[in-house]
Amino acid sequence: MNGLEGLLAPPFSRRGFVMTSLMTGLTLATTSVEAQVIHTDAAGLVAGEVRIPAADGPMPGYRAMPEGQGPFPVILVIEEIFGVHDYIKDICRRLAKVGYCAVAPELYARQGDLSTMTDAKVIVRDVISKTPDTQWMADLDAAVAWAVSNSNGDASRLATMGWCRGGRGVWLYAAHRRDLKAGVAWYGAMGGERTSIQPRTADDVAGEINAPLLGLYGAADTGIPVAAIEAARDKARAAGKSVELVVYPDAPHGFHADYRPSYRREAAENGWTRALAFLKTQGV
Repeated sequence: MNGLEGLLAPPFSRRGFVMTSLMTGLTLATTSVEAQVIHTDAAGLVAGEVRIPAADGPMPGYRAMPEGQGPFPVILVIEEIFGVHDYIKDICRRLAKVGYCAVAPELYARQGDLSTMTDAKVIVRDVISKTPDTQWMADLDAAVAWAVSNSNGDASRLATMGWCRGGRGVWLYAAHRRDLKAGVAWYGAMGGERTSIQPRTADDVAGEINAPLLGLYGAADTGIPVAAIEAARDKARAAGKSVELVVYPDAPHGFHADYRPSYRREAAENGWTRALAFLKTQGV
C-alpha cells in the first residue's frame, strides 16, 4: 500500500459530535474583520447547511449548487483550521455560481466546538492536532457519497480545493482517492510533526497522488518555505505525477482569506482564475 495504510482504514472513537451545526458568521479567532469581505448571494442556487451521514452519525456541512437537475461536477471544499464559517460557505457559493456542487463538511465536529474558540494556538493544540487523518479521509469520502446521492453530483467529475490546513488535506486526499480528477491546494503546509494519528505529511505523499494538483502559495509565507513546496513538486514529477506550482512573490499565508489582514486581492483573484481554469483543463 506504499505506506498509505494509516489513511485507508479509519477507526472511529464513537465519541459523538461536539458540533452538531455550523457556526454563524465568521470565526472568532481573528483579531479584526477587514472591510473587503466578499459576499456571494444565493440567487439561482440551492445553498445551506446540510447533514452528511458519516460512520458514527450525522456530520454538519454546507452545500451550494446551481438550481436545476444536473448532474454537477463535485468540489470538496476543505476548510482552514477555523471551521466552516461564512468565508468557507461563501467559497461554496462562488463555486456553485460557476456550475459546481460544492460541499464543505465540518471535519473537526467531533474534536471541538470551533464556533466558541478565539485563539488559533488553542485550536491547533486542542482540535487540529487531535483529529486523525483517517477520520478526515473517511469524512471526505462520506461527503462525496452524499453529494452524489443527494445533490445531483457527478462522481466522474470529482475535485477538491482546500486552504491552509485544508491545503495539506488536498495533498493527502489526492493520495487517498483513486478516482479524484484534480486538486487545488492553497498554501497547504508540506511538512510538520508526524504523530500516530497524523502519520504522514503532504511531502511524504507527493509522489503518490492520484490526480493532477495545482499549488497556490505565497513567497512571503513564513511558515511554508518555497524550497519545501518546490521539493514536493519535484518529488511528484519524478514519480510521473502532475503538479503545477504558482508562487506569488509578495503574498503571505492566508492571502485568499478576504476577511483577514493577510488578504492580497491581486494574488487571490489571480489564484481563483487559475484554479477554475485548472479544474476545467482536468475535465472537472
